[in-house]
Amino acid sequence: MFQLIGVRLHYLYKDTECDQMITDILVSGVVQGVGFRYATKQLAGEFNLKGWVKNNSDGTVQIQVDGDGKKVQKFIKAIKNNPTGSSHVSDIKVTEIETTETFHQFTIK
Repeated sequence: MFQLIGVRLHYLYKDTECDQMITDILVSGVVQGVGFRYATKQLAGEFNLKGWVKNNSDGTVQIQVDGDGKKVQKFIKAIKNNPTGSSHVSDIKVTEIETTETFHQFTIK
């Protein structure tokens, strides 16, 4: 676990071999109703990442992203820094997960 500027980052990685791994990001804080998903989509475009973002019923936002590892790390840092003026990210959980889903673009669900 890393603590940066009041935002907790949790990294969980599976130690398995598979065809495709993607990054699953769970963001907590004031992240719904403040343009967070739209800003996330814009950031994903800037970093040339594919995947999706959606609101969860518990008030968190979930992101699944695929792309270059260094760009994914920069994307996570940008998310951590509250991409909208009204959002406030308090916690980010990052997990590498196995998937059969193929992403062709970044979408808002």
